[in-house]
Amino acid sequence: MTRRDYYDKSKWLIDELSDDLVQIHGVRKVLHDKTTRFQHAQIAQTHTFGICLVLDGKIQSGEKDEFIYHESLVHPAMLAHPNPERVFIAGGGEGATLRDVLMHRTVSRAVMVDIDEEVVRLCRKHLPTFHRGAFDDKRAEVRHEDARKYIAETKERFDVAVIDLADPVEEGPARFLYTQEFYRLVRDRLKPGGVMVVQSGQSGWINLHNFAAINGTLKSIFKVVRPYQVYVPSFVDLWGFHTASDSLDPAHLSPREINSRISARVSGKLRSYDGIAHRGLFSLPLRLRRKLSRSRRVITDASPIAVH
Repeated sequence: MTRRDYYDKSKWLIDELSDDLVQIHGVRKVLHDKTTRFQHAQIAQTHTFGICLVLDGKIQSGEKDEFIYHESLVHPAMLAHPNPERVFIAGGGEGATLRDVLMHRTVSRAVMVDIDEEVVRLCRKHLPTFHRGAFDDKRAEVRHEDARKYIAETKERFDVAVIDLADPVEEGPARFLYTQEFYRLVRDRLKPGGVMVVQSGQSGWINLHNFAAINGTLKSIFKVVRPYQVYVPSFVDLWGFHTASDSLDPAHLSPREINSRISARVSGKLRSYDGIAHRGLFSLPLRLRRKLSRSRRVITDASPIAVH
């Protein structure tokens, strides 16, 4: 970028982390910019993180570091299950979550439900390094409908559910997929011994109340809830996740056992996640553990959360 570019706002992507804090990314080129039926979608080529998917002004994935987020989201839950064959994915428009799920040799079927067909089509075209052909894998079924309606009506049962939704923006399509009612629907579609994992938003300094509320909501439904986090550079924050099950506890798996299961069950090479990384994911700092223990918020349809 030239010195002049630094004063040209059209060459900057402004990602609001909160009302009081923003991060600004230098943009080489905007490949696509469109408002779909559900959200504002951009595909932007940034200087630092490569091609990024941006929804409603917030970066969802960056080409250079998406593997950190997706490996952390998918593999702890998948490896905690002894034999995950059928997997449900809510959201995940980039196809990278589907990609990592299909890395598991045990998987015979993966159903991905993302309401925004236009976003998925954009990702198919512009983000081939993200999905790596996962949309065309014979084990995958990609549906474009409301994930809540689908999971309420399907007769199918799943071993693992991966909830990879955009943050619950007040006017966005995902707000009622972070509630007790939705999580209960997912639990009822899990087979005995099944496990769900939820992307749970920022877990550093910003919007921490949302992470804590998701924790409390899951605990009101499941017997075993394990929060964890990883630093994602393009998000410029620690990012939170939760596994939830009535029996499976990935936090109790040793580094040696994780590495053994990766070797036996995962095709291809992982770039961020292994046994040592697994142990680090679930080692939460005291401040965060205290925050989670004190929070009593349960998210419901009548009282949803929203990231502003």
